[in-house]
Amino acid sequence: MSLAIVQEVAANPMPLVGAGLIVIGAGIGLGQIGRGAMEGIARQPEASNKIQTAMIIIAALLEGLAFAAIFLG
Repeated sequence: MSLAIVQEVAANPMPLVGAGLIVIGAGIGLGQIGRGAMEGIARQPEASNKIQTAMIIIAALLEGLAFAAIFLG
């Protein structure tokens, strides 16, 4: 990194704190989605295709939201 970027971050670290919180929140959310999907599949194995499809769609939307929040922040 150039010296100007390092100085700018040192002067105002709050965007990095926000980005860190976004990443932590997205990670927790993805873990909750995966846990819920696995519990649902364990309870109803015949619905595993529908549960897995819904899980992938929701996870992709969550990751997109996290990336957008990081880039806009």
